[in-house]
Amino acid sequence: MGKIRVLVVDDSVVIRRVVSEVLAEDPEIEVAGIAANGIIALAKMNQLAPDLVILDIEMPEMDGLQTLAKLRQTHPKVPVIMFSALTEVGAKSTLEALALGATDYFAKPSGPGGLDESRKVIREKLNPAIKELCKAVTRSSGPIPVATNPSSAKSPVLKSLDANRRVDIVALAVSTGGPNALMELFQTLPGDLPVPIVMVQHMPPMFTRMLAERLTANSKVHVQEAKHGAVVEPGNAYLAPGDYHLTLARSGLNVITQLNQDAPENSCRPAADPLFRSVAKLFGANALAIVLTGMGQDGLRGAQAILEAGGQILAQDEPSSVVWGMPGAVVKAGLTDKVLPLSLCGNEIVQRVMISRGGRSS
Repeated sequence: MGKIRVLVVDDSVVIRRVVSEVLAEDPEIEVAGIAANGIIALAKMNQLAPDLVILDIEMPEMDGLQTLAKLRQTHPKVPVIMFSALTEVGAKSTLEALALGATDYFAKPSGPGGLDESRKVIREKLNPAIKELCKAVTRSSGPIPVATNPSSAKSPVLKSLDANRRVDIVALAVSTGGPNALMELFQTLPGDLPVPIVMVQHMPPMFTRMLAERLTANSKVHVQEAKHGAVVEPGNAYLAPGDYHLTLARSGLNVITQLNQDAPENSCRPAADPLFRSVAKLFGANALAIVLTGMGQDGLRGAQAILEAGGQILAQDEPSSVVWGMPGAVVKAGLTDKVLPLSLCGNEIVQRVMISRGGRSS
């Protein structure tokens, strides 16, 4: 396989230069071209045939959202990474871009040292993401095997739905491809689910608050960015805020959320592993965890802790994942009760919650 060809689209000459220089340091990546706005970028797509596009949001003549909408009509499978400002406007636009079909995003550092921080983000995060996303496209370009039971082809550990294991909490981990996956999942969940949901989506500050608001507006579940010391209640979902780990603790008869800025785990803060470990400690066999699409292996050690405590682990399957890093890690480790497409995850959660509590799933 040849080098990964990248088209860099940004109206800033400085950002185009910095991104191009750092990408060029990687022997597996080649900058196929640059463009100062969406009109130029669209004109270059067929000529350059890039494997991936890095796209700014705020540009003159044709901005990133307009460009993305047109790009998805003509090149639906080319990965597009949004590179937007870490501002409230940038966060809102980025979520809109993800809803329009952007594959991933990274926030541009700002303020003093912004360029040096940008180089670090590109080198340590953007480069690996480019490689992983292009590998995922290559894998998905072949025929997808059809299996009557997705679990059977993927997981060495399969356990039947156990009505004797009462589910008292659902813990969820997700990263790359997560906002759209969460939107699809939450639209299938009832508003009166008799257990709380706690979750980690790898996102910076502001992004997580807006994601929670968007999920609440588009589903029957009330989703909130977790606050320190809040009582966890059934029928509600709690999302770890950007730059804070979320864990759970007992306070009298209640379970409460706790936030901390301990060192990142798996290069992430928030990370799923701390949350999963606290869930295992408090809920043991009454925990149900699910790992959705995402890069890396955050959630693997936490899932091991939940399994060792007697809890249940679900994972999204590879064909429906944007990147099968996180769910693939728990599957390959043999930790999963079941592996299934995203479209079936919500129903599986409801079934396991309701049947374990003596009710029906529908």
